[in-house]
Amino acid sequence: MAVTGGSTSTSGELQGTNSSATLVSTNDQFFVWREFLWGAIAGGFGEGMMHPIDTVKTRIQSQAIMTQTQKQKSILQMVKAVWGVDGLRGFYRGVVPGVTGSLATGATYFGVIESTKKWIEETHPNLVGHWAHFIAGALGDTLGSFIYVPCEVIKQRMQVQGTKKYWTSVVMKDAAHVKPDATMYGYYSGMFQAGCSIWKDQGPKGLYAGYWSTLARDVPFAGLMVTCYEALKDATEYGRQKWFPNSSFHVNSSFEGLVLGGIAGGVSAYLTTPLDVIKTRLQVQGTIVRYKGWMDALRRIWLIEGPKGLFRGSIPRVIWYVPASALTFMAVEFLRDHFKEDKVTTLSLEKSKSPLQQS
Repeated sequence: MAVTGGSTSTSGELQGTNSSATLVSTNDQFFVWREFLWGAIAGGFGEGMMHPIDTVKTRIQSQAIMTQTQKQKSILQMVKAVWGVDGLRGFYRGVVPGVTGSLATGATYFGVIESTKKWIEETHPNLVGHWAHFIAGALGDTLGSFIYVPCEVIKQRMQVQGTKKYWTSVVMKDAAHVKPDATMYGYYSGMFQAGCSIWKDQGPKGLYAGYWSTLARDVPFAGLMVTCYEALKDATEYGRQKWFPNSSFHVNSSFEGLVLGGIAGGVSAYLTTPLDVIKTRLQVQGTIVRYKGWMDALRRIWLIEGPKGLFRGSIPRVIWYVPASALTFMAVEFLRDHFKEDKVTTLSLEKSKSPLQQS
């Protein structure tokens, strides 16, 4: 009887241990998948809100390769030009592929960041801190690129085209003066028609045009942004503890994400503008100038336009990324606050205890 009792007790302890391990594993899995979901929502939200500014940036960066006009439009002139010819619709051309790509990027970016940071901290303790943040951000963005790049190619070509009226009256008119091997693609009526058309004309190579230039831009950008954001959070906490050690004042995490996310996004966006210019021109490919590859684009932009050409569109790029990053990080912090892991843990514990309580 004593042996039986001891065996039952040991069995109960083992079951409790297994139940706890299963609970932790389930919660960890839920936490990771939750980060994917919140990241997707935040990424799509930020892109949808800021798409008109991205359209202006894309038009400014690509105007040198699309028309024969030597004079480059300023931001205000480009806004007036888009509004005058295309109206409000012109600013939202390509919004569907833009949001689709941002959903994928946001999901992998934030989802992979959290899981990768944990993995690095556990397996490579010497890389904890900012290096872990940089690697996690870069890896997350790389994984999202497989969906993001085709969407980006479609989005930017639709942005440059504007409405059919503009494309046929201005760009295709200039295209008639260039050599036959530089014939431009036709007008895209929507995302799926554009994807099918590019696939038919150029195959996978067309949909993944500028893939490596996109990674060359996004991997440093993603790593810099998350590193900068985490560094700013650490600096904020350090300042609070140093200057207000006895204060109970606590900054709302959503507000902190809004401010610090905006700063991190703006700084990272400006520093990676030259990479963005090269990527845009490789993906759009104009009627006047066409590039053979990343190094050819870099060399010709530098020789013809100088440093100014490499930083063309930097202001609208920063204007886009400051609020977009701010809204994205704010949304993620808000969702994290309102759907915390401990709420799920409590519910799971209650459910796992009920059979034991009945016995």
